[in-house]
Amino acid sequence: MHVTFPGQMRQDEVWDGFFERHYNGPRRGLAKRIFANAGVVTRHGAVNPLVEDASGWSTAKRMSRYLTEALPLGKDAVGGALSAAGLRPDQVGLFVVCSCTGYATPGLDILLARDLGMAPDTQRLFIGHMGCYAALPGLGAASDFVVSRGRPAVLLCLELTSLHVQPPTDDPQQIVAHSLFSDAAAAVVLVPGGAGAGVSDIVAVTDTATADHMTWDVTDLGFRMGLSPKVPDVLSIYVADLVTRLIEPHGLTPAEVDGWAVHPGGPRILDVVRDRLELPEAALAESRDTLAAHGNCSSPTVLLIIDALRRRAAGPPRTTVALAFGPGLTLYGVLLQL
Repeated sequence: MHVTFPGQMRQDEVWDGFFERHYNGPRRGLAKRIFANAGVVTRHGAVNPLVEDASGWSTAKRMSRYLTEALPLGKDAVGGALSAAGLRPDQVGLFVVCSCTGYATPGLDILLARDLGMAPDTQRLFIGHMGCYAALPGLGAASDFVVSRGRPAVLLCLELTSLHVQPPTDDPQQIVAHSLFSDAAAAVVLVPGGAGAGVSDIVAVTDTATADHMTWDVTDLGFRMGLSPKVPDVLSIYVADLVTRLIEPHGLTPAEVDGWAVHPGGPRILDVVRDRLELPEAALAESRDTLAAHGNCSSPTVLLIIDALRRRAAGPPRTTVALAFGPGLTLYGVLLQL
């Protein structure tokens, strides 16, 4: 795996230098508390609001900037992952790309395959607008290809949420989104018979009755996030059963899982998962640390946590449960095993 980030920013500096005046209205006090309690210490942005105010940019300008920033970021992530795996780009059989923060045709999958030197017969799959959970169905598709075709696959998750800062508003959902989201790219290589962790199982559940709880609307001024405070309550209904369906067929209980990669949609979501699964707080250390160091990077985030688990001083966990959540409302779970 290889991860890469655009420029780093401190949460308190972003608040003091931009968002404090951005929310200079009746919700200023609330916004300050939300930023302080988001669980984010540092974050990353291809567009740094301390340098450029993108809140008034047209969607066309944001999409143009998306390609400018995404291509080198993605090339670095995929190139680094292939190099670490000892593979040439022309050996890749399937290239899966996940991104919900930009539109381009030809897409990132085609442009990056070209720039990296992948073969003309490389198959490609672009996964758009699944949001924060996209990495897990992406892993599932890549793993299925490797098993069925016996050829390597690459998964890239790349998001540039900093392009979508919105005009000033009193909407608390917008304030929460601005306090959490960040930019990143993460790439992972899957090979037949590899020595690392493999995908053992994958499960999902979608509650379409709560589809309006998490939205990502295309507007004239970029993409606008809708993020209901009810999301953690909905997740609490489903997460325990989802994990049971994922691990019980493999003879495991939550207490026997060595590593937990839980997408940190926010501190309260991590609290809900911890409590519903009756996990010790230490089980979510890498998830909280990732939120603090990098913010919520949407689809790459769960891969960042898996990478942090892999780098544990005591060695990588033998079994890892990765959980991520997004529009739908949708919950995805993947079981990784050495």
